[in-house]
Amino acid sequence: MKKRRVVDTNILIRFLTKDDPEQYQTVYALFQQEDIFLIETVLLETELVLRYSYNFDKYKIIQAFRDLLSLPNVFVENLQLINNALNWAEQGLDFPDALHLAKSQTETFLLTFDERFIKRSQGIGNCEVKLP
Repeated sequence: MKKRRVVDTNILIRFLTKDDPEQYQTVYALFQQEDIFLIETVLLETELVLRYSYNFDKYKIIQAFRDLLSLPNVFVENLQLINNALNWAEQGLDFPDALHLAKSQTETFLLTFDERFIKRSQGIGNCEVKLP
């Protein structure tokens, strides 16, 4: 059985932006030859780097993640959780907030001082986002 490779944020950034041609070729070959396992924290960090350092808009990031997850050799621990976060990001949440909310679905409340998060999360999922 072939072992999967876990990749760090900088690997995903090279793959998604192609900003360093030499490193991109290395990463492209890796994605062609290996099974890749993406951990949630790497996806979270990748989203933040793409948004704040590369000025990708939210929808371009969501589409890039969907394309990445559709590759037959790319795996995540909980695909439904990531899909929920992507769907909720499309509905107005920031991806990090959407991921926090997706991971909180077995709980009653997610407490925050972020009133924008509270407002945008109304009616999404089973966990209510509210002030402490």
